[in-house]
Amino acid sequence: MNRDKNLPLTETTYYILLALIEPSHGYLIMQKIEELSNEQVKIAAGTLYGALENLQKQKLIESVKSDDSRRKVYVITDKGREILKLDYERMIRMVSVTKELMKL
Repeated sequence: MNRDKNLPLTETTYYILLALIEPSHGYLIMQKIEELSNEQVKIAAGTLYGALENLQKQKLIESVKSDDSRRKVYVITDKGREILKLDYERMIRMVSVTKELMKL
């Protein structure tokens, strides 16, 4: 079976998709990423908005209506959830093989 062209996800992209399980605006996405990554991943606003634009083009996320017209709110799409799940499963297989071979 051929791997999806969107895989593997970068760590930043993985966390963005994970953060968008619930609709969020840019600043909240940055906060969620830091929290989810235990402060290991910090993303600058410019980098985030470039990534959001690319993820929208790939149809992995979409913008949704917001009560605050000053903020654009995003959420993961069904396609984005599938890609996130596939990458999670890929990483689980990698960890499993590593664990077995290294006797961890």
